Order: sequence, then structure tokens, then C-alpha cells
Amino acid sequence: MSVSVQAEDFDVGAELAAMTDGKVSIGGVCSFVGLVRDMNDGSGVGAMTLEHYPGMTERMLEEIEAEAHRRWPLEASRIIHRHGRLEPGDRIVLVATASPHRLAAFEACHFLIDWLKTKAPFWKAEELAEGGTRWVDARHGDDEAAAKWQ
Repeated sequence: MSVSVQAEDFDVGAELAAMTDGKVSIGGVCSFVGLVRDMNDGSGVGAMTLEHYPGMTERMLEEIEAEAHRRWPLEASRIIHRHGRLEPGDRIVLVATASPHRLAAFEACHFLIDWLKTKAPFWKAEELAEGGTRWVDARHGDDEAAAKWQ
């Protein structure tokens, strides 16, 4: 299990290679990479700033990751979430899971991103293309997605 909260970008290929290196029991790897969009709720987005509480954020991500390992037979997992100012096209998050069987990898990855979106303590502010900033509210759809895993 492995969690990082960082300002720096990450290399998806290198992360997946490190996660699976030497683990010949892995039959499937599933990954999700979230990117900053240039549009949200009908407005152009010039940048997004993500804030978090150091320590608390990592602990929550570790708890979410541990729950995935309790539910599925995972050989490895990796969560990276960035913070700070990011521009459209920048990577925000990597969630990756590895299991002897693909279904467990797919389901665990889906679970991790759904729970991360609703339970991880991050706050997002968008710089609007037309000027000004706004905080990004939680989405009802994210809550519905996370609820299916209860």
C-alpha cells in the first residue's frame, strides 16, 4: 500500500512499474488518472488550487486504501494526490490497483476514486477564465457513486 500527497507531478508509467516490480502473482492492473479540466459548470477554468490538511489527508487516504485491501485481493495499490496550483491538462490524482484477477483490480480502483472524491479532505478553488475565483462544491453525483460501496 502506498499513499502520497504532493505538489510535484508524477510519471504514471514509472509509478505502475514500481508498483508491480517483482510481483509475478499480479494478473491485472487498473489505473485512473484525473486531470484538471478547462471548463466546469459552464465556465472556463484557468487554474485550480487544491488545499489540504497535511497529516490528516494522508491518514484518510491510507484508511480508504486499507479498506480496499480488506474488500479485494489486492497485491498492490498506489494513490497519489497533488495539491497546490494546477492548470488545465495537469494531472491531479493517480489511483492504481493490482490483483491476480482483473475484476478485483477494476472494482477496487473504482471504489478508491469514488471514496477519495467524497472522503478525502481536499478543498478546491477554481480561477475562472473570465476573472475571479470560486470554491468547488461537492457534487451530489459523487455522493451517490460513493454510497453504492456502503
